Amino acid sequence: MKKLFFFFCWMVFYPLLADQSSEHPDWETLRNRPYPQWFKDAKLGVFIHWGVYSVPSYGGPESYAEWYLRGLQAGAQNRIDFMRKHYGEDFTYSDFAPLWKAELFDPDEWAEIFERAGARYIILVAKHHDGFCLWPSQYAPGWNSVEVGPGRDIVGELEAAVRNRDIRFGLYYSLPEWDHPLHRWYIDPHDSIHHYVEHHMIPQFRELVGTYRPDLVFADGEWFNHADDWQARELISWYFDLVGPDAIVNDRWGHGSNIGYRTPEYSSGEMSTDRPWAEVRGLGRSFGLNRNEKLHAYMTPRELIHLFVRTVANGGGLTINVGPGADGKIPLLQQDRIETLGAWIRVNEEAIYGSAPWKRSGEGREVILERIDPQIDFNWVRNSPGKPISEDHFTAQWDGFIMVDETEEYLFSAEADDGMRLYIDGSLVLDLWYPTTDETENHTGVMAGNGSLHGRIKLEQGVKYPIKVEYYETIQNARIHLYWESPSLEREIIPSAHFFSDKNMVEADGLRATYRSMQQYVAYTSNHGNLYVISFDWPGNEFVLPIPEPPSGTNIYLLGREGKLPWRYENDNLIIDTGVILYNEMPGHDAWTFKIENYE
Repeated sequence: MKKLFFFFCWMVFYPLLADQSSEHPDWETLRNRPYPQWFKDAKLGVFIHWGVYSVPSYGGPESYAEWYLRGLQAGAQNRIDFMRKHYGEDFTYSDFAPLWKAELFDPDEWAEIFERAGARYIILVAKHHDGFCLWPSQYAPGWNSVEVGPGRDIVGELEAAVRNRDIRFGLYYSLPEWDHPLHRWYIDPHDSIHHYVEHHMIPQFRELVGTYRPDLVFADGEWFNHADDWQARELISWYFDLVGPDAIVNDRWGHGSNIGYRTPEYSSGEMSTDRPWAEVRGLGRSFGLNRNEKLHAYMTPRELIHLFVRTVANGGGLTINVGPGADGKIPLLQQDRIETLGAWIRVNEEAIYGSAPWKRSGEGREVILERIDPQIDFNWVRNSPGKPISEDHFTAQWDGFIMVDETEEYLFSAEADDGMRLYIDGSLVLDLWYPTTDETENHTGVMAGNGSLHGRIKLEQGVKYPIKVEYYETIQNARIHLYWESPSLEREIIPSAHFFSDKNMVEADGLRATYRSMQQYVAYTSNHGNLYVISFDWPGNEFVLPIPEPPSGTNIYLLGREGKLPWRYENDNLIIDTGVILYNEMPGHDAWTFKIENYE
């Protein structure tokens, strides 16, 4: 009944479309509009994913819990079994809505937490891909937070609370929906979106934005369609006219839009762009609360602070997510993480808010992780292979020996994001070593270095052949899987029983793995004519920096500590005497900011 009513309700409210102007600025005019200074200066925002999906709060340890409905539609057995076991055989996703009580939701408490975290803006998910609205939308009858579940206008209450604390208010809005009768995203053909856009999405977007007038609009779900399909230019223009020069949008409006501040997800905090940007991620691996996540998936306070500093030093910022529980409480672990970040910011805020990148973002050094990997079968998703390796821009090499049980010809294949090469007995067997133009693309292939379509090699039983696998990762998703097959074997991941780290090994133990990446240990920011040097490691008695010599008489301080620090310049290095700093004078234990006055 809900879907049928949903299908026809647009006919009643269609006149709302009539006030749309037929004349709008072209894309170039919109792109040349100045980005508001408040966003460039803010550096830190808090994302909030909270909705019907917060009732089950469940997914695989590496999955997005807010995609629960899509998991059911796609046949994700773990989510189907979880719902049947705990809620009953006939239970459906829409039955979660009345269970979302939000009985402990206190918007003023949230705003206080965000203020202590040092956030200068928040982004509330007003409607995620399941179509459930956190405001009394007339375009979602029976599927909004006033009519079912909390019985409250979540958007309106939180807007008032954060604006009372001088925090900018932003809203996330999913352009498509998974289960709308006019267009079921991921199910219906992508080119059948137009009826849904014109008669549901546009009037609902205008209702939301027109009512609450957010400083920031974060669109999402655009990736299968062109910006023209979403009528993005018209919507953005209307929004800018409504809110004025402080309004800002993100970069997810469909192919061809090329507008808005950039929003990388789960990156290493480094980006080169001429537009403002903010790294977007959860404290763990999900945005909505996932009760199935493991503790190690959560960033430590130190990791969070370092990530935040890297984004600022690279000219961006961080939008860090919290996923409240269904009762409306932000989990204590999440509170602890963001409030610890806020405590660090309060000591070091002059190096953060309103700062600009220096001529280089910082200093880095190569780090190495060595271990034995039983087999080459990894899907790191957006994780690091292991500390201290970065999530992005790392390489790996596996060395050792391979031994087969039958003498025959073997066909090797691989799946790699982003690139790999396989050598056996000195011969290049597989070559998938190519850059990707789409970082979300996963490459699969069986390509030999000589250009043939097969990676074949004959191997003899009982012989240990030298094997080497090279791999590189650029950004976002990372994975590598190495397969083989033969007349006697079905295609499979090569089992660990055939890998030896040393030729003299009797028992198979795997391959020697060497992972490499760069690790930043110093970050630079510039503000008010001063250079700020943020060290991720305590430098000991002397802090040596390979930067040009400051003018004679320059004052250098450690933020959070009284008094100047002695310094000298030798062999093209600035050397700050940190041995004079007592332990009880150290402001924290995660990162330390040295201020060099009047240094450009």
